[in-house]
Amino acid sequence: MSCSKPFFGVAFILFAASSALASDGAYPTDPVSVATGRELAEIHCATCHAVGRDDQSAQAGAPAFRDLSSRYPLESLEEPLAEGIVTAHDNMPEFALEPDDIDAFLGYLTTIQVK
Repeated sequence: MSCSKPFFGVAFILFAASSALASDGAYPTDPVSVATGRELAEIHCATCHAVGRDDQSAQAGAPAFRDLSSRYPLESLEEPLAEGIVTAHDNMPEFALEPDDIDAFLGYLTTIQVK
């Protein structure tokens, strides 16, 4: 019976961690957070993706960030951003962001989405 206690402890930790990453989709849109999010996009993503409201992607086929919400909910990016985004193509670098940076990044993305 005592061997089940570690399992429940691990299950609780995993549940708590996933709950901490879960968001209601309300990301910060204050000027400092938006600027931080844009800077993160420029540092990690702009070599291939359009990260602004009207720029063009440098890499053919790389989606413009302003169109991402038409593809899927932005909050679905929370977990991949925390764990490290991995794609099927070799050119995209793997990186992971801290929770505050994820919020700032997604807050920035929220502000540039085409309606």
